Amino acid sequence: MSHSLKPYQNKFNSKSFFKFFNPAKIILPEIQMLQSRGDRPLQMTFEDQLKILVFYHLEEHVSARHMLQVLEQDDFARENIAPKDGIKRSSFSEAINSRGLEQLLAVFQKLSHTAAGILPDSHPELGSLVAIDGSLITATLSMDWADYRKGAKKAKIHLGFDLNHSIPTKIFFTDGNGPERPFVEPIITSGQTAVADRGYQEHALFDSMQNNGKSFVIRIKAKTTKTVVRQNEIEKDSIIFYDADVLLGTTENKNQTQKPVRLVGYHVAGVDYWIATDRRDLSAKQIAEIYKLRWQIESFFAWWKRHLRVYHLIARSEYGLMVQILAGLITYLLLAIHCHENHGEVVNIKRVRELRIQIQNELRASESFKNSQIFKDQEFSGQHAKT
Repeated sequence: MSHSLKPYQNKFNSKSFFKFFNPAKIILPEIQMLQSRGDRPLQMTFEDQLKILVFYHLEEHVSARHMLQVLEQDDFARENIAPKDGIKRSSFSEAINSRGLEQLLAVFQKLSHTAAGILPDSHPELGSLVAIDGSLITATLSMDWADYRKGAKKAKIHLGFDLNHSIPTKIFFTDGNGPERPFVEPIITSGQTAVADRGYQEHALFDSMQNNGKSFVIRIKAKTTKTVVRQNEIEKDSIIFYDADVLLGTTENKNQTQKPVRLVGYHVAGVDYWIATDRRDLSAKQIAEIYKLRWQIESFFAWWKRHLRVYHLIARSEYGLMVQILAGLITYLLLAIHCHENHGEVVNIKRVRELRIQIQNELRASESFKNSQIFKDQEFSGQHAKT
């Protein structure tokens, strides 16, 4: 009886990685696929591109060169992450800098919606809250499009962060000098509440948001001129020291609000906070609580930059940078789903490290199985060899 030796392809496997990646994979049939621009077929499909970029952020690779070396030399990455025929540096660079942006944006938006349906709402009594902030990305001097100041190049992302579910929801890109206030209304939808710091104070914006059914909880400068329309009752022995409906600004400076806003003042840790809002359905303490939640977006930026290496640039073009940042956000959303479904927790580095270790342990186990099977086949073949 003859026995043929079969090649052991795709034996280096990790159930944990593919389970982690699965929420994104489920979305792919809804995404328009990449098309070749000529007669030559694509060397990297969009699924290949997405897997590579997610793998890059999850495993903390430090450069494109590092990642490409892993895709070529690491058994698991070569068999399960890289395109079937591999990928050269020039082809990878061309793809990252010219393809996949529209698809990545669609995956990000759909995955954010999916995550919001899976993760618990931490603050249902406060309504739908979206923190807004910008973050600078240090660019190289060769990135001419990233204007900032003489001798420095920076890009900026403008992010909407769902405070109810602790996940990013919307993003816009500009050069480092891009203004932040114009992105508030595009990030917020009707019925949501924008939560932002003093850099977003703009009285015309407060009027526009009220006209468009969008709410806000935004800190303002203490010296802002206030014309009281109505005083609201203040609870005794509380952190709240001011609560009134006011007009902000002056007619002389042509910056007075057309619509009254509610102004809440409170004192915490030696600091006075002045918060402008249109949320009259909440108590003053709840307004203070909402503004305190804004720090979640600061914590997100710090964690995201440190642990997913999103600002270790693998592209120099504006297009390529947007591709990389979107992939970093998608990786974070996948981690949010993973941490909740497997541990009932928000994203944290302990669980991310556990995932990385679990993937490596599964790969070692699969390698042992592969070697064991090869040995058994060789032994079986030897027993039936013709003499």
